[in-house]
Amino acid sequence: MFGPQSSFVMYDEEFKRINAVIEKLLRESNSKVIFLVDKNGQLISAVGESEHLDTTSLASLTAGNIAATGGLAKLIGEKEFSILFHEGEKDNLHISIVAGRVILVVIFDQRSSLGLVRLRVKKASDELAQIFEDLSKKSDDLEKAGDFQSPFAEITDDDIDNLFR
Repeated sequence: MFGPQSSFVMYDEEFKRINAVIEKLLRESNSKVIFLVDKNGQLISAVGESEHLDTTSLASLTAGNIAATGGLAKLIGEKEFSILFHEGEKDNLHISIVAGRVILVVIFDQRSSLGLVRLRVKKASDELAQIFEDLSKKSDDLEKAGDFQSPFAEITDDDIDNLFR
């Protein structure tokens, strides 16, 4: 299960880096769909054949799956299960926790194999962990410099009152 990490602000530069990594993973693992979900079940990004999928539901169910297996892990004395695998008749799900804060989901079929997916996910996870570390550092630096501004900073009480009139 995830630790008490705060949510993070996604910057365009890091978002593009994340998409480049998961698009490369999609190609190199010969997968159908890859998506990245935050610990609260919010979809961060999806690449591949995702147009026919309910990615919102998949994202929240994936986070719930991680939470449930985290409970199972604790029951047997483990900290967490960092990798989950679900095998279906046609499609398979490989789910892994990256940098202790996001969930990487790879959907693949017979065009790939679990071994190939695991190998490619390991490399991509290391790259994604570095991006999230950079993102955390960037946020900390901006906050220390006083440049960080909440996305809600310019919203006034009057704006909120007007919204509900």
